[in-house]
Amino acid sequence: MNIVMVAAENDALVGGKVGGIGDVIRDIPRALSELGHRVDVVTPGYQYFSTLPGARLEASFELEFGWRPETVSLFEVPPKTPCNGVTYWALEHPLFAAGGVGKIYCDDPDDRPFATDASKFALFSLATAVALGEGLLPLPDVLHLHDWHSAMVAVLKRCHPRCEALRDTHTVFSIHNLSLQGIRPFDGDESSLIAWFGHLLFDVEAIRDPRFPDCINAMRAGITLSDRVHAVSPTYAQEIQRASDAANGFFGGEGLEADLRRAARDGRLHGILNGAEYPSDLMTSCACADLYELCTEALEGWIAAGSGHAAAHRIARLRLAQWEKQPRKAGALLTSVGRITAQKVLLLQHRLADGRSGLEALLDSLGKQDRLLMLGSGDGALEEFLIDVASRHENFLFLNGYAESLPDAIYAAGDLFLMPSSFEPCGISQMLAMRAGQPCLVHGVGGLLDTVRDDQTGFVFTGRDLNDQVIALLSRLTQALRLRREQPTQWEELRSVAADQRFLWRDAASDYQRLLYEYADA
Repeated sequence: MNIVMVAAENDALVGGKVGGIGDVIRDIPRALSELGHRVDVVTPGYQYFSTLPGARLEASFELEFGWRPETVSLFEVPPKTPCNGVTYWALEHPLFAAGGVGKIYCDDPDDRPFATDASKFALFSLATAVALGEGLLPLPDVLHLHDWHSAMVAVLKRCHPRCEALRDTHTVFSIHNLSLQGIRPFDGDESSLIAWFGHLLFDVEAIRDPRFPDCINAMRAGITLSDRVHAVSPTYAQEIQRASDAANGFFGGEGLEADLRRAARDGRLHGILNGAEYPSDLMTSCACADLYELCTEALEGWIAAGSGHAAAHRIARLRLAQWEKQPRKAGALLTSVGRITAQKVLLLQHRLADGRSGLEALLDSLGKQDRLLMLGSGDGALEEFLIDVASRHENFLFLNGYAESLPDAIYAAGDLFLMPSSFEPCGISQMLAMRAGQPCLVHGVGGLLDTVRDDQTGFVFTGRDLNDQVIALLSRLTQALRLRREQPTQWEELRSVAADQRFLWRDAASDYQRLLYEYADA
């Protein structure tokens, strides 16, 4: 069958990734093509993808958006690695680069969350729906939308006169991160439903936010208006049917649990675990001296480019020099790679009864030779927290940035990977650490619980509330490090079993076909 995937990110293209959704859109089309399907992948061009060498203009067309005529261009764009059966498309308009050329997401002020991105992705959704409806893009058997950024396609295909050919198209909606929902007012703002599409009639009750009745919720629209709803791990599919209790550290349906329970009762909601790639030339070992050299090269590159936080770079440069002069002997290298967000850092920031943060307590619990290396960037306030802790703890190196040369080396060099996410729809970092033979210490939520088996391939902690979770994290860390130190044979067995785990995209693609797509011809 012909499948069209619509998403904000695509790591098959140079510069197409911010988070895990980029990995999925890179890998699942290839796996589906191996099952004999034809896949077309559509993203905004961000005024960048269309400039890639080999990009080819296929069409330009006009549409009405915001009460004005707008011209959108359609490009076929070359991937990093061509794949038979998969074609990559970028839609271009100046609004798609509202945050700067090549920047996928914008940072709006707290009093107007999602405003710029919502307008950008509303136009993108309209352009996608019109291009499909009028044959500029292949008319699909399955229209697969990813996260709130593309959810308006499900809305527009039902009511826009230029999308009539899409009316009965089998539509799938994937939830990669339910906490981001694209909520905007119905009216009264330049970034609102009426400002975008005031001439259309909508099923307001299907797209209204359940907590803010004067707002549209794009994520909810995708859930309520699609034939199948997909969560990116089985456990996450169960968690999001329960109400969130953030005060006690549980993150579930984020206000949409009633819709998700209804989808589950109707047989529309399915949890399918993401996969990972397992290349034959995978790096499985890296000496600390080589890792520190790579870290130094990346750090100097960020400093030269003026990216990241200057204070973080100064501290990291000092810490690297200290670590290089004092090689660890029997100590463990703990590692962490990921976006710096509340999802990832909440437990590390949580204050214990003695006033220390979870991260400070963790660092204080390490042995004299143990060290923690963290790579990531994201929320500015959370970066400041990590910088402050790094300035006061010589066993903590915080690298504030991203370089393609670093993650694989970190996975290969580390002894224990930390992933204490408060929620995790699927997660990819734990899979990548395990494939390099690095066991993981994870919070037992979402895809982490589906991929790490306690005391068999890693270590899992849970807790009734935030405080319990931090205490359990510290306890399991102590147990893991004791096992490594006192029972090396058992530790090596655990490492070996972790490295043998396989989370394959071909298995995910088979489940997509069986659970999400099989009714497309019905």
